[in-house]
Amino acid sequence: MTFPPRWGRLRLGTRLALGLGALALAVFAVVGTVMATSMEEYLARRMDDQMATTQVSLKKEYDRNNTLKSSGYGWYSALYEVRDGQPRPLDTEGLPDDPTEFTDVALRVIGGEEPAFRTEYLEGLGTYRLRGCEVADGVVMVSAAPMNDITTTVRQLVLVEVAAFLLALVAFVVIGRAVLRRGLQPLSDMAQTAHDITSHDLTDSARLPVRAAGDGGGVEVEELRTAFNTMLDHIDASLAARTAAEQRLRRFIADASHELRTPLTSIRGYADLFRYAAANAPGEREAHLEKLRSEAARMTVLLDDLLLLARLDAAEVETPLRLADGDLAALAREAADAFRAARPTHPLDVTTPPDPVRLAFDPVRLRQVVDNLLTNAAVHTPAGTAVALSLAVEPGRVVLRVGDSGPGIPTADQGRIFDRFYRVDDSRTRGRGGSGLGLAVAQSLVVAHGGTVVVDSGPGSTVFEVRLPRRTT
Repeated sequence: MTFPPRWGRLRLGTRLALGLGALALAVFAVVGTVMATSMEEYLARRMDDQMATTQVSLKKEYDRNNTLKSSGYGWYSALYEVRDGQPRPLDTEGLPDDPTEFTDVALRVIGGEEPAFRTEYLEGLGTYRLRGCEVADGVVMVSAAPMNDITTTVRQLVLVEVAAFLLALVAFVVIGRAVLRRGLQPLSDMAQTAHDITSHDLTDSARLPVRAAGDGGGVEVEELRTAFNTMLDHIDASLAARTAAEQRLRRFIADASHELRTPLTSIRGYADLFRYAAANAPGEREAHLEKLRSEAARMTVLLDDLLLLARLDAAEVETPLRLADGDLAALAREAADAFRAARPTHPLDVTTPPDPVRLAFDPVRLRQVVDNLLTNAAVHTPAGTAVALSLAVEPGRVVLRVGDSGPGIPTADQGRIFDRFYRVDDSRTRGRGGSGLGLAVAQSLVVAHGGTVVVDSGPGSTVFEVRLPRRTT
C-alpha cells in the first residue's frame, strides 16, 4: 500500500493520531449502523405486535357486527372475500386510492402465508407496514400502519449518533495527539541529539559531546535510549582509538624521520669529506669509511626493526614467526653467554631449570626478545649494576624474567614504556644507545607468540616478566 508524498512528511505523532482517528471513525460507523439497524428492527417488531393486537380486536368486531370500524391514526384496514382463488374487497372505504399492495398481501394469505407481512410505499401516503390474516372462512383482513414515526425516530437517532461520534472523534484525535506527542518526546530528544552530533566537527575530536538524556516513555523507549547511548559509547571509543592511533602515527613518523635523518646526515657528512684533500690520507680515509659503515649498519638495524614491527602488525595476513619445538632454557643460557661477552661491565646471574623446557617458539625471534631485554638493562643502568635472568615453569605457562638493580623507571613512564620510539628521558639523542624500538619489538614478538610482557619497576629494582603459553606444535 502506497501513501501520498505529503503523508510521509507528516510527523510520526500526527500520522498515528490520524490513523487512530480513521480507525475510530470506522468503529463509530459500524457501531452507529448496528445501533440504527437494531433500533429500526426493534420498532418494526413493536409495530408488528401492535398490528397483531389491533387485528385481533378488529376480528372480534367483525364477528359481532360483520363489519369493521375505522382504525384511525392513519391506519387502514380492509376485508377481502376470496372467490375462485381471487380476493375481492368487501368495502372500499377502508382502502387507499390504489389498493394494489393490499391485494398482493391478501393473495399471500390465500397462498398459505399467514400472517403475511410487507413493507410498501403507498402512493401519496408514504411507507406503510402491511399485515394480512384470515378472520373467517373465505375472508381475509389486511391492515396497514404508517412507518413515519419509525423513520423519524431512526433518523433522529442517526443525527444524534453522528453529532456525538463527531465530537468524540475530534476529542479522540486532539487528546490522542497530545498523548502521543508526550509519549514520543523522548524520540524527538534522541533525534535532536543526533542533529547535535552532526553539527560538531569530529575530524580531530576524540569524544562525542552529547548523550540522549531523560527518562520516561515506557520500557521500549528506555531500551531504545539505552541502545542509542551504548552506540554513542562505542562510537566514542572508536573516535578515541582513532585519535590515539593518529597521534601515535604522527609521533611515529616524526621519530622515525628523526632516527633515519641522523645516520643519513652522518653518512652524507662523511661522504662529503672525501671531496677535500685532507680526506685522502689513508688513515683518515679508513676512519671515515668505518664511520660510514657504522652509520649504515645503525640505519640497517633501525629499518629491520621497523620492517619487523610492520610485519607483526600485519600478522593476520602474513605471520612473521617460524614456530618449532625447542628448549627455552638452552636459549636463555645462550643469550646469557652472549651478554656476558658483550657487556662485561654488568655481572649477570642466570637461573634456569635443570631439565629442558620444551615448547613451540621461533628461536630467532624469541632470542631477539631476550637480547633486547638484557641490552635494555645494560644500556639504562650504570656500569657495575647487577642483571638477573631467570626462567620458571608454572602451570600452563613459562615465565622468563629479566631484572636489574638500577635506578628504576618512573611510574609515569611505565605505561608507555613499550610504545615505539618512546624514551624515558624524552630525548632523541642516542648517547646511551637504543632507538626506542627495542621494547616495542620485544612486546610485539611476545604477543605474536600468544604471551604477554609486563614491567614492575621501582628505585633499585626493575623486572620485565615475559609469560608464554606452554604448548607444542
